[in-house]
Amino acid sequence: MNLSTHSLLQCAHYIGNAMVIAYPTESMFGLGCHPSYKLAIMHLLSLKKRSIKKGFILVAANYQQLIPWVADEKLSLQQKKLMFSTWPGPVTWILPARNITPYWLTGEFTTIAVRVSNHPSIIDLCLACNTALVSTSANITTHPPCRYLTELFEQFGHNFPVLSGEIGWQTHPSEMRSIFTGERIR
Repeated sequence: MNLSTHSLLQCAHYIGNAMVIAYPTESMFGLGCHPSYKLAIMHLLSLKKRSIKKGFILVAANYQQLIPWVADEKLSLQQKKLMFSTWPGPVTWILPARNITPYWLTGEFTTIAVRVSNHPSIIDLCLACNTALVSTSANITTHPPCRYLTELFEQFGHNFPVLSGEIGWQTHPSEMRSIFTGERIR
């Protein structure tokens, strides 16, 4: 077994056991965990010193992995066509959340931010875990996002679990758009 396969299996194991890991994304390191594990989300909020009111982005290898949290039936064919025209890729869409989507994912909103990624590390990790994952920048709130392992380890410690892989070439966080208006939010 090579190092990257071992890293992937180890990180999938951590996520399955309600732990938070770091992983490369399109533009920086992200922190992530299983979206259904409240304990993991609370740990992530504590690590980042972040308010639960903000909600989180979910990343996935495919749209099917997002269905448990997205109110797909509320999306028109035109909205889906627009959304799928940008995926897989670095565009996050604000979509209606299912009524059962937990507040620790949506924060104070009735929507949820989701992305089907084209980044190989995210795809591999989501497939290995068989779920979408919570995705937020790897940094303590008010600090710049970590683009290098040295920055990650300075903020979260040298024993923090990190998926082996390369950060993509994007220089900014994913573009964020509202499915309701089509407007760019970030």
